[in-house]
Amino acid sequence: MNTAEIERSEHRTRARTEQRRESNIHIRAPRRTKELIDSAASVVGKSLSEFILDSVQKSATDVLLDQRLFALDPARFDAFMEALDSPPPAGARLRALMKRRPRWQK
Repeated sequence: MNTAEIERSEHRTRARTEQRRESNIHIRAPRRTKELIDSAASVVGKSLSEFILDSVQKSATDVLLDQRLFALDPARFDAFMEALDSPPPAGARLRALMKRRPRWQK
């Protein structure tokens, strides 16, 4: 093992102890899929668990950002803000819903 590999290994060990992992995730995968993931993890110098966790975390972040973040040009932004600032009047069904007591308060 060369110096860089030793430093990476020590860094990973410190990172693992700094971040206490309190939950388990169990998955079953086809053998070929596991071999593919093992190979990719090895290429980047990570354990299988580290590689999977990093990859899934990035994917989850992307999914959530796709649902929460959107970009508009200035004209569309102005129209969007106008729609938020001037909602249509509440209909009968919405008024009835707002008068109901929530189930958790019953």
